Amino acid sequence: MTKASLHMLKGVGYLISTACVIMLALVSWSSASKSFVLTACLVGGAALSIIGMLCRWVTYEIEKRGDG
Repeated sequence: MTKASLHMLKGVGYLISTACVIMLALVSWSSASKSFVLTACLVGGAALSIIGMLCRWVTYEIEKRGDG
C-alpha cells in the first residue's frame, strides 16, 4: 500500500468509528434521557470520543503535509 492509500484508510477508519459512536449513542438515548447525569455522560462521552478521533486524524493530516 502507498502512503496515500494508508492515509485514506486511516481517515475512513475514523469516519466509521465516529458513525459507530453516534449509532451507539442513539440506541442508548431512550434510557439515558431519563436521568440528567446519564444524559450528560452519554453526550459528553460521545462528544469526547469524536473529538479524540478528530484530533488523531488532524495529526495524520499534519504529518502527511510534513512528509510531502
